[in-house]
Amino acid sequence: MDVSTQGGALAGKIALVAGATRGAGRAMAVELGAAGATVYATGRTTRERVSEVGRATETIEETAELITAAGGAGIAVPTDHLVPEQVEALVERIEREQGRLDILVNDVWGGEALIEFNIKSWETNLRNGLRMLRLGVETHLITSYYALPLLIRRPGGLVVEVTDGTAEFNKTYRENLFYDLTKNAPIRTAFGLAEELKEFDGTAVAVTPGFLRSEQMLDHFGVTEENWRDATEKEPHFAVAESPYFVGRAVAALAADPDRARWSGTSVSSGELAKVYGFTDLDGSRPDAFGYFRDVVFGGKRGTADDYR
Repeated sequence: MDVSTQGGALAGKIALVAGATRGAGRAMAVELGAAGATVYATGRTTRERVSEVGRATETIEETAELITAAGGAGIAVPTDHLVPEQVEALVERIEREQGRLDILVNDVWGGEALIEFNIKSWETNLRNGLRMLRLGVETHLITSYYALPLLIRRPGGLVVEVTDGTAEFNKTYRENLFYDLTKNAPIRTAFGLAEELKEFDGTAVAVTPGFLRSEQMLDHFGVTEENWRDATEKEPHFAVAESPYFVGRAVAALAADPDRARWSGTSVSSGELAKVYGFTDLDGSRPDAFGYFRDVVFGGKRGTADDYR
């Protein structure tokens, strides 16, 4: 089924993308805008202030401009989602200006620099581990606490919990206990919210990108979006990488699907949604990173990343 998100499929809808400064969050906000939605884009990095992530190159103001350029209406609201008063004020503003909320995307994260892989939990930096949980779990819970009463005023609301890995993929230990907990929590959160939203005809889904070709990842490998394949010399599996806009299109397609409740309570990847909804990445491919890792990397099946694009 090819669900088009162009031409105003989400016209009149109001979305909040919490954590829209860069990467998947930015792309989801832009793709929702491309489908006609009004999108509130939040984050901590603005043109005047940089968050602990330390990247001044992406700001929420720029995200809002990209949303508007794509055909939607982008509204940047600086917000620290660990501060309940700021989140409460954000939702009050949405209520005051729009009177409704149709789509909530919980994408707040920003803890990449805190991760230590392949180290025992009792040997990690405890402060960093707990910070990960705050950034990737507490922020989502605070945001839902304040946003859901507005979202359920109208039937059919959608909550997207963004994480790293599907429930199936995350049966494999993620090599850092705090990171493992942080990225599994949104999956369980979506499951719980799906139960709570049933009586309001609401849907909650955990969505994960595959091997994400974010700005930070490109910088890590010393490449750009134009020559990203050069990074496969250092990391061959990067050949299955996807742009942030792939998961952005996944969320936009999900939001435009009148039958999206069939996904409620589940965890699903951008690649899986692409097979159902028919969208592609910017280069016209449909990368299935989790299928590649399941079959080839972990399963020993003969094949290459190109077989999964």
